[in-house]
Amino acid sequence: MPSATLSMNMIWLGGATRVARLHPEGDVEIVWGAPPDHFDPADRLCLDFANTVGWRRSRPDERLGDYDALLAWARRRGLLDTPRAARLAEAARARPALVEAVMARAHALREAIYRIFCAVAAGERADPAALGLLNAELAAALGRTSVVLSGDGYTLAVTDDPEALDQVLAQVARSAAELLTSPDLGSVRACAAEWCGWLFVDRSHGQRRRWCTMKVCGNRVKTRRHYARTRGRDAEAARA
Repeated sequence: MPSATLSMNMIWLGGATRVARLHPEGDVEIVWGAPPDHFDPADRLCLDFANTVGWRRSRPDERLGDYDALLAWARRRGLLDTPRAARLAEAARARPALVEAVMARAHALREAIYRIFCAVAAGERADPAALGLLNAELAAALGRTSVVLSGDGYTLAVTDDPEALDQVLAQVARSAAELLTSPDLGSVRACAAEWCGWLFVDRSHGQRRRWCTMKVCGNRVKTRRHYARTRGRDAEAARA
């Protein structure tokens, strides 16, 4: 835990969650606390999956570099419990070629979802190739989906081999299909920060939310604007 006393160029980013250093040009560098992918601003599973690349528009940061990272993401999102994730990790070690193929599919599905919902956010039609890739994964997912009893009713469940290495992709594809056919589709937005591009569902009053999270991008934009105004005033004072 950092000291409660911060230097002049240090700021809190939400309670005791994170601390950042402000650079002279207005950039925000996280120096302590949870990394950005621990925030879930997207509201929908498929958008959170698309957001596993950070800072897409500036310095892309890959968060799904290997199968272990995919399992860790799935555990954080509640798709896998710890025993099942451990079983998949063990199965993956015995099938490296299959793991490579699954990760290639995971990255391709993620980018297809990102392109589709970026188009939605911009009021444009989705790329047919991206839709085709999503539909291919969706077809595979539906082939492993069945109606099961759940309490007093029924629900859809993926009936996978517990060691099927691609089982997470089925849930992501289904989430994307559900969002594309839901009333929430008109509320999909892309973060307005020029360096970001994360996707989210805007549930704000009046639907005027612009940033994936105020704690990171919103704060960073405000900091840059403040720096620009201060620099402008200093320049005017120097000319006086």
